[in-house]
Amino acid sequence: MFAARKRVFIDFLNWDLSALEDVYELDPFDTSAAEYVILLGEDGRHRASARLLPTEQPHLLGDLYSHVCDGGAPRGARIWEISCFCLDPDQTAAERRNARDALVTALADYALSHGITDYVGVADIRWFKKIRAFGWACEALGEPCDDGRCQIIGLRIRIDPDTVKGLKRAGTYVALARVGYVSGETVQ
Repeated sequence: MFAARKRVFIDFLNWDLSALEDVYELDPFDTSAAEYVILLGEDGRHRASARLLPTEQPHLLGDLYSHVCDGGAPRGARIWEISCFCLDPDQTAAERRNARDALVTALADYALSHGITDYVGVADIRWFKKIRAFGWACEALGEPCDDGRCQIIGLRIRIDPDTVKGLKRAGTYVALARVGYVSGETVQ
């Protein structure tokens, strides 16, 4: 997962991030408070992953990007942040699309089974438009802001018992095969 993050965020997107041993992308938010949703292929290799952080702990939106939220970043025990949404670049376009849909499904399932009512995050405006089209209730938390590379925006995704129905209507929902849920304590 951390190697895929390095290939995507540093090598492909050219984000100014550091890499451990020039192989793994980790940041100060990869703490014991983090939870990771990891989608694995039949061969056990990383296909897609995302990091989840409780908003009552340090997190990207609340600590670095709260200015993109009208009234500040939402926080609460049932509000978690999605960040580091990563699709393994060694997949075909069709495989990445399937991995993306499976990861979105896994994120919804994770929230429903863990009492999470809202996900928040920050995204570039192009990615935000795609996130809204997945079939879940997603809204902007403010107006887009220029971050020097692109327009970014804060977002909130509401999760409730109808979320899966919305994902199915939008054609995003897929049956899950191999998904791992890993605690940041395990990674440490």
